[in-house]
Amino acid sequence: MAPDMPHSPLALRIANDIIARIGMGEFGTGSHLATEVLAKHFEVSRSPVREALAILCDRGVIENRRNRGFFVLPAAGRTAGETGLEPVGPCESDPYYELAEDWLKDRIGADQTEQAIRDRYSLTRAQAQDLLSRASREGWAEPKPGYGWKLRQVAKTVEAFEEIYRFRAVIEPAALLEPSFRFDRTVAAALRRTQERLASGDLGGLAPAAMTAAGAAFHEGIIRMSGNPMFFYALERANQLRRLAEYRLKVNPQRIAVQSREHLEMLDLLARGDNLEAAHLMRRHLSGALASKSPVVHPRSSDPGRTA
Repeated sequence: MAPDMPHSPLALRIANDIIARIGMGEFGTGSHLATEVLAKHFEVSRSPVREALAILCDRGVIENRRNRGFFVLPAAGRTAGETGLEPVGPCESDPYYELAEDWLKDRIGADQTEQAIRDRYSLTRAQAQDLLSRASREGWAEPKPGYGWKLRQVAKTVEAFEEIYRFRAVIEPAALLEPSFRFDRTVAAALRRTQERLASGDLGGLAPAAMTAAGAAFHEGIIRMSGNPMFFYALERANQLRRLAEYRLKVNPQRIAVQSREHLEMLDLLARGDNLEAAHLMRRHLSGALASKSPVVHPRSSDPGRTA
């Protein structure tokens, strides 16, 4: 890519996600970043991944070793916030967030065509297909039989968003009490490292999307231990459905730290075999998360300083 050409929003999103994962210790110094593996993880073609890796090379975050691939460089005093990349999150330059915001604010109808999306957001055919595919993966768009797309109402209203959390408050505590539950210490150790990083309150340079993903990964990692795959499938779907609304959340370091400390307390309880107390804490934890997020994601007209 020529140096004066702007980077695509998708490549920047991928680059920022990788930076956040490096910052949280998921990718340590010397880690190999394979293009094919990353493309599969982000569910995109290799092209935006290669662009993202080139961005990170330019920023001195990783290096391209001849005939070997891309590897994470030592921090050497550099933090993720000093890379020069914009943090991942809602931005006017990303058509995905433009589409989501238009849908949340009822600026567009539920029935859409690929051509209409291309025209509205000035996209190529490939870009429009990637955008719609991503919305489909995140649960708020689906192809119509034959032709066109339908945007779904999931998590678009206060009621729908709260229903998702109330559903989670039923299934997640119950999963901890399954007779097939087995505490996986290896998985727990990996979850603990990430949650300790978030609980510290030192979130400088971490992308908001990566923090949200870390929270979802914690809950999905714990529920997998139930030994009952139906719990995991249900939670995975619920997490997909809430992303449409939660992407617009402003990161509150204090809230993130509190929730992560509760995650760590759950891990301690489960490690001791006190699943009943962990289940009680899980229910309180999810109720608290709903109370803090719902008015922010969906401001109510009665809230001072907020508009409907």
